[in-house]
Amino acid sequence: MASAGGRWRLLEAEWPEDPYYNLAVEEAVARAVSEGVAPTTLRLWRNDNAIVIGAFQCVSLEIRLEECVKYGVKVVRRFTGGGAVYHDICNLNYAISFRRPSPIPGDNVLEGYRMVGGAVITGLEKLGVKAEFIPVNDIQVGGRKISGMAGTLTRNLLFIHGCLLVGSNIEILSRVLNVPREKLEAKGVGSVRARVTTLRDELNREITMDEVKTALLKGFEEIFGVEFMPGELTSWEKKMAEDLYRNKYLTVNWNLGPCRGCPDRDRDALILRRIGLAGGD
Repeated sequence: MASAGGRWRLLEAEWPEDPYYNLAVEEAVARAVSEGVAPTTLRLWRNDNAIVIGAFQCVSLEIRLEECVKYGVKVVRRFTGGGAVYHDICNLNYAISFRRPSPIPGDNVLEGYRMVGGAVITGLEKLGVKAEFIPVNDIQVGGRKISGMAGTLTRNLLFIHGCLLVGSNIEILSRVLNVPREKLEAKGVGSVRARVTTLRDELNREITMDEVKTALLKGFEEIFGVEFMPGELTSWEKKMAEDLYRNKYLTVNWNLGPCRGCPDRDRDALILRRIGLAGGD
């Protein structure tokens, strides 16, 4: 167990029906910690029926947008890298923001994955689920993925976040994400359904979010040697989140991302608007 000591802020602020605002808050909190206007913060939150795509991914390659229209799945791009992730109300997202120098050995993203992953694994063990960390950034149970992480490192910030599959609708997940068959074969499986698992399936029972949150908090407290104090968004964070929401996360330009030369860009922009993205260019 590593000992960082002290008290860290716990945020449970979430807007499940508005993934664009949820991601704006995610970045606002990270910026606040980076600027030193907020303490080390763990945020637990949920989206309902959304795909969160990595900062550098191409929408056309990673997502089946017509299926997103069919199932009412919104699409939003996050500010960290990594792969596309399906969120629904039965997933739990965790995000931790450290101002550097952080308590992570080596003070880098790769060790951040390992240590934050260790906290999640410790929490899962308290629920009776034996999980393991698989580099670079996966947590698996019996060879199947139950959580993945992404992160970023700046001059003043080490940020790690992930999505834990508590009771996700794997059928919709498998339909809206475009996972190449060769990627599945490289993992030794023939379908997305065979590649992932949920906490509900592993426990073979229904589990409440409160149970999961309590277990995760114990895992983080044990691994980092800290105590969490419930907190609220500051006025600084609320203002920053509102600015990011309106000027970044609600824009088609941001959510389509860096693929300027993609031949399907115009089509994708129309589809994003059809699934509820209230943005312009």
